[in-house]
Amino acid sequence: MNEEEVLAEFRAAGALLEGHFILSSGLHSPRYLQCARVLMDPARASRLASALAATMPRDLRAAIDLVVSPAMGGVIIGHEMARALGREAIFVERPQGVFELRRGFRIAPGQKVLLVEDVVTTGLSSREAMKAVAEAGGEVIAAAALVDRSGGEADLGVPFFPLVQLAVPTYPADSLPPELAALPAEKPGSRKAA
Repeated sequence: MNEEEVLAEFRAAGALLEGHFILSSGLHSPRYLQCARVLMDPARASRLASALAATMPRDLRAAIDLVVSPAMGGVIIGHEMARALGREAIFVERPQGVFELRRGFRIAPGQKVLLVEDVVTTGLSSREAMKAVAEAGGEVIAAAALVDRSGGEADLGVPFFPLVQLAVPTYPADSLPPELAALPAEKPGSRKAA
């Protein structure tokens, strides 16, 4: 699946939004990709996950023991990636503001993990989730995401495989361009900005 085909899936789902958005990172942006909308169709989610899995080298795919995603945004795509790879999927949550395993999920010592996100902007959530995996005994050997909003700037410390890479501008709240500042801000993400 090429970039235009991926974006066509987002457009078809009404998931490529224009306006003034406050991202989970706290940054502001004129565009937002609502992955929950694109993933609400199981057939579309399966197509996107299969395409995402195909971006990774065969030997890497074979080395993965477990798929881990951060809740909430990564749960569906993580599950679909696990299906595409023939592996199990679990997720980490932030009940007290820090990612941790819950619900009886366990990671065996040394288990090779693929971390899967819906969207990566700064990489903060990914790095926090990777820390939780390491604390549980796992080893994150790669990361994947439907969308890399960083334009390739996010450093996750492991090989990173996004399905599509976009350079969408982001701005701190005190440095908004006038045309963005003139629009009412929406916060469609799942994490409260700090």
